[in-house]
Amino acid sequence: MRGSHFIQAIKFAALLLAASSFSQNLLAAAEPKVLSKVTTLPVALNDDFQFRKTKLFLLSETPGKAKKGLFSTNPGIAEAPLNFERTYRLYGAITALDRWQRYGNYLDFFWRAKRRADLRVRLEYRQEKLRSFVQAREVEYPNAKGSYKTEFKIIGDDYANDGRITAWRCLLIESGRIVAENRSFLWE
Repeated sequence: MRGSHFIQAIKFAALLLAASSFSQNLLAAAEPKVLSKVTTLPVALNDDFQFRKTKLFLLSETPGKAKKGLFSTNPGIAEAPLNFERTYRLYGAITALDRWQRYGNYLDFFWRAKRRADLRVRLEYRQEKLRSFVQAREVEYPNAKGSYKTEFKIIGDDYANDGRITAWRCLLIESGRIVAENRSFLWE
């Protein structure tokens, strides 16, 4: 009887350890810092680093409507994920000013590092009103290994003054070299 309780306690402790290490990977990043100057870097792509998934969302004053797809018989079902994302991003915004400060582009990048490395995730982007001017934001991940999520937000005054993002690319940078890249169709 005592042995089974001990084994259950060990299993529970192992589960907590695994969950905490996974959550550390997801929550380890600080807020992105805005770069004053965007420098070009050499490319040395490496299979040890890769982008897994990209989620883009535009939160505007008027919610968009999902188009009826080939396989969708009920457009309300197609709109459900968009409505959830909008509700999620606006959660806690009470006043019109609170909502206005959250309008803009949200870009979530899911990536993986197969080996330990000091990495930086850089988002380079162009906005409607600035045309070809490239801006950038970066987040540092010291000693990164495993799966991560990096979120960039172009919201509030940045969005209101300069407009929507028209093109972007996201880079994983190790020792001043680009080791993985993900880009939008319009990025040159």
